Order: sequence, then C-alpha cells, then structure tokens
Amino acid sequence: MTDLRVFIAAAVVLPLAAACARDGNVTVSDVQGSGDASPLTGSIVTVEGVVTGDFQAYGAPGQGSLGGFYIASLEPDGDPATSDGLFVFEDRKELADVLPGDVVTVTGKVAEFFGETQIVASAVSISGQAEVRPVDIAFPVPSFEALEGMLVRFPEELVIAGNYNLGRFGTLTLAAGGRPYQFTNVSPPDRDGFAAARDAYRRSTLVLDDGQRNENPDPVRYAASPVPPRAGNAVTGLTGNIRWSRGSSRRGDEAYRLMPVAEPRFEELNPRPPAPSRAGNVRVASFNLLNLFSGLASGDPACGPSGDARCRGATTREEQLRQLEKTVAAFERMQADIVGVAEIENNGRAALDLLVAALAEAGLDYAYIDAGIIGSDSIKVGLLYKPETVEPVGEFGVLTRAVDGRFDDRRNRPALAQAFALRSNGATLTVVANHLKSKGSDCDDANDPNLGDGQGNCNRTRTLAAAALAEWSAKGPTPDSDDRVLIIGDLNAYLEEDPIRALEAAGFINLLDREHGGTAYSFVFDGRAGALDYALASPSLAPMVVATTEWHSNADEPNLFDYNLDFGRDPALFEGDTPWRSSDHDPVIVDLELIP
Repeated sequence: MTDLRVFIAAAVVLPLAAACARDGNVTVSDVQGSGDASPLTGSIVTVEGVVTGDFQAYGAPGQGSLGGFYIASLEPDGDPATSDGLFVFEDRKELADVLPGDVVTVTGKVAEFFGETQIVASAVSISGQAEVRPVDIAFPVPSFEALEGMLVRFPEELVIAGNYNLGRFGTLTLAAGGRPYQFTNVSPPDRDGFAAARDAYRRSTLVLDDGQRNENPDPVRYAASPVPPRAGNAVTGLTGNIRWSRGSSRRGDEAYRLMPVAEPRFEELNPRPPAPSRAGNVRVASFNLLNLFSGLASGDPACGPSGDARCRGATTREEQLRQLEKTVAAFERMQADIVGVAEIENNGRAALDLLVAALAEAGLDYAYIDAGIIGSDSIKVGLLYKPETVEPVGEFGVLTRAVDGRFDDRRNRPALAQAFALRSNGATLTVVANHLKSKGSDCDDANDPNLGDGQGNCNRTRTLAAAALAEWSAKGPTPDSDDRVLIIGDLNAYLEEDPIRALEAAGFINLLDREHGGTAYSFVFDGRAGALDYALASPSLAPMVVATTEWHSNADEPNLFDYNLDFGRDPALFEGDTPWRSSDHDPVIVDLELIP
C-alpha cells in the first residue's frame, strides 16, 4: 500500500451526555476510554470513522485476515490518554467490502476480546472517502494502550530481537535502540536492576504480526523475505495498526502487536557468517546438538539410562534424517579436531554411533570417547575427535557428586574429560565437556530458589558445580592430564553470573569475554541474546589460543528452519546441506597453536 494520508475534517463534537450514554452515537475515543477496558463495554453504539487497515479476508494472503478492519476518528480528540483508533470485528460476516480511506458508519456492540477493545459490528455502511496518514511514534512508548487500534509508523530502525514464534504464529519481536542482551550478560546480578531492565525492554519492543488469525500459516509471511528473518537484521519505517492480542488462534503470547498495512522491508545488518577459517594447529569446538537421539520421541518413556525417561528430539525417522543432515553440514564447516557435544542421548554407544556413522557417510572421519552411560539424565555430554590429527592419552575422567559433593549430578550432567595429544608434534591438552543445569525448571527442593536478580532458577546449583569443576579441572581431571586444560560446553549461565565468576576466580580465562566482552552470545531466549556456551582456558593454555569464535549459525535463525516438522511445517523450507539452525545454540570454536 502506498501514499498513506490523513483526513482533516470538521466534526460535530458530541455533547458529554451523548458520549457517556450507554447506547447511541459516540466517537472512537469514547469507545476506547482512558483505561485498559472500554467504559462502554456491552453497549450498542454507532461510530463514524475512516478505515486505516483492511483485514477482512479470513485466511487470505497479503495484508491479513483478522475478520475485520480498523477505523480512526475523523477528527482526533487531542487527548493523549485515549486512542483514536478502533478494531471493527465482523464475526466472519463481511458486512461491507471496505478499503483504506473509506469513511464508514459502524453500528455494533462494544466488547473486550482478550483485552482488546473492539466493536462487534451488526451494520457497516460506506459514506465517502478520506485521506489517512499514520501517526509517527518513537520508542520508548509510554503506553501502547493509548495507541490501541491506531495507524502508526515507526520511523526509526527496529532490530529483530526474537523470531521463535515465526513458524507457528507468524510473528517477529522487534526492538528499538539496538539489539537487546540478557541483563546478566552485561550487568552483575541485581533485583532492582533486573526489574528495571525488564521494564525498559517492555517499553522498547513490539511484536510484528503477520495479520493472520490462523496459526501455522502457509506460507509464512516473513520467511520469504529476500533478507532472512535472522535476529539482528532490521526494519525501518514500519507502518500498521496497533493491536493487543493473544495472537493466532488465541494461543500466542499476550502482547501489543503491529498489524502491518505495507510489506516490511528488512535490512541485512546481521548476515549469515561463514565458519571461521582455521588458524593454529588444532581446533576445538563446543556444540549443543539439540537433543540428538538414536531413538524417536514417540511420547513413550523409553529413553535414558533406565529406559523409562522421556525421549527427546526427532519424532519420526524423517525428522531424524533431517537432524543428522544438518548436524553433518555444521561439522563439515567447523573442521574441528575435537568436538565437545551436549544434548546427545545418554544410552551408551547408540546415539554416538549414529552420529559418527552419518559423519563417515559424508567423508568425515571421527571417533568418540566411549564413556558409556554417565549420570541419570536422558542426555549427556560427549567428546568426538579426528583420529587423523589427535589421539586420546590415557583414560577419561568423569565429574560426579561421588568425586565432589558440590556437583549435583541429578541436575547437572556429569562432566567428561580427556587428554589428547597432537599427532604432528606430540603436544597435549585436556578438554572438559560440560552441560550444567538449565534455568528452565526450579531447584526449590534443593533450597535454591530463583532470587529474581536475573540469574534465574538453580543459580546456586550451577555455581557449586562450577566451583567443583574448576577445582577438579585444575588438579588434573584424568590421570594423564597436565596443566593445559580447556573447559568447554553449555554452562547455562550468562557472562556476569555467579557460575562464570566462580570459574574465573579459580584462574580460568574466559575466552569469550576476553575476545568479545558483553556482546558475546550463543543463544537467544525471549528476544534477548546471551552467552550460555563457553570456552575457558587454564593460565598455561591461554597463551596458545589463537582465536575464539562464536559461529552465529543457529541462535539468530528462526526454529522454522530446523529439523522439526511440527504443526504441519512446510518441508520445503528445510535446506539440509546448509548449517543454518542445525541447533538452537551457536558452536564456540577455539583455534590453538599447541606446542610441546
């Protein structure tokens, strides 16, 4: 749509008695009122306005299909507390085929639909034409409620902060003022600071909707953009109607949304990066595999060490093949000599054999440390290596509560350590693979509640485990370890959190912080980026580190592109020979010039 314009017209100001009447002719702002809900809810009213957004066609491509349209007051009331826009719902009965610029008279009942003020129309008539123009809005927005239903434009650059719901609900989360980071990725933990950061995020973000009310859209509106809908890319001059909604089929997140009236044009500020070129004489990578299981997640509790845990990952053989294809594509490009993996099924050899066989089929020769079943979780960590370039030295080591009581291996996955020697010159290092307790579920029964300071659930559990890990690694986690130790893996803690500080206080050098600072990230959650995956070097190994790279091949990509076929996803969106969204975590790649 082009040339959005404004109509300035003389309007009759209704007497106060009419504006407050339960039934009768009222203005748009009378219906909206100055609160969260309309003061006229339940009333039969008649409103005149100009159409600013046409979303009538249910299920149709293009602008949208909300079953109605938006109108604006012919003359704004000048009160910043009341909106001059309103949604007219036709209950799937198209009472008049309206277009933007039509002046309409609407009669219907005022209602609150999951918090959105609207008129459920019983009659719609078109009486003329008017020019419409959006109202320019700047972030931070003091009150989206005062803009509900209005046609607005955001002149400033808005960055894609999150895209998790793109495939299912057709939405992107946009942020003003640059890309948002997790609070504890850039600031020390603090209750007041965390609360303030959440408030600032709320006032500086907005959901870009696809304008459809059906979930699992086909096609996915923004997936076909010439610029991939990666987090970190941006849009400028976004124009549309503001809506409060639970989203498609009422299953999405409650949020203020923008229903675009013109196709957004994205800028590629964060292009897909190639894997880093090799440097040094040995490369080590940390890679979370997004639940790579040899079995299928059929819903039956048939996985884990005892065969009674919930299976994860692929639900069909087709999904499993897609997962392996993406994983192999990532390994091909990483070219790592040693890879510490997380989220692989804890079933002895089966899952590792499946992965190594898929790699071999692609011409990649990897072996793995056969640690068997470690811990009680359905997933574990593992260590893969290229026999051509490195060889294991001696036995592996495993950190559990039996080794150190601070390490709760019911919640943290046991750490796996192995010494390796470089075949070219005999130089050695020890790699320790990790996956600490997530923030997703609580540890209240371990007297470890969420303190509300930004560190989330189970911070004490992770911190104690990190302290035990640091001491165990420094003392030599295997009989053949020396003091050259590289701790890698998913530590489920952001840069400024206690577990990372515990490792740093023990003398380990945080290679991400050293090279990237607070902008380091390997994961995007709830529209905020942060580092969960790490590489920390012992003091004797750190000088041999040539480069540390977060390869942003996954975290910025919508899960729409991963191996899953959930909710009837279009299989054609999948590009198996590319590494993009092979997981939800970015690999961390460390190049070293290892000397004897």
